[in-house]
Amino acid sequence: MKEKYEKFHIGINVFVVRNKKLLLGKRKNVYGAGTWGLPGGHLEYGEGMKEAAARELGEETGLKADEFKFAGLINDVREDEHYLQIGFLAKDTGDKEPILNEPERCYEWKWFDLDNLPQDIFPGHIREIQVFKKGDYFSDK
Repeated sequence: MKEKYEKFHIGINVFVVRNKKLLLGKRKNVYGAGTWGLPGGHLEYGEGMKEAAARELGEETGLKADEFKFAGLINDVREDEHYLQIGFLAKDTGDKEPILNEPERCYEWKWFDLDNLPQDIFPGHIREIQVFKKGDYFSDK
């Protein structure tokens, strides 16, 4: 029996979809800088997952949602890190456009057609987006 548990992280990511377009931000000064990623971040100790989704969405984009619907769980094992990526679909975000609340961490927010996403997507979100587009809810390593 293993005496010490290895550390892993939990990422909470938000899918904002309008008119078949997905909101992505171009990452800056963080891991994966220069790639496009979902709004999101780490689950904080003691925090609810939907609470984290709402917090991250607001902190990064200024958007609010009436509801967050579970969108998928990805076991994301990389060479250097292990993440559980948990996605939520933001429902009813209204027609307000996202704002750049964290310009030190993101260059811009942009809407992409779900069938024509950029090639340079943040590695931790690639499978999560693929699973979301298929309508699946789970992907293991």
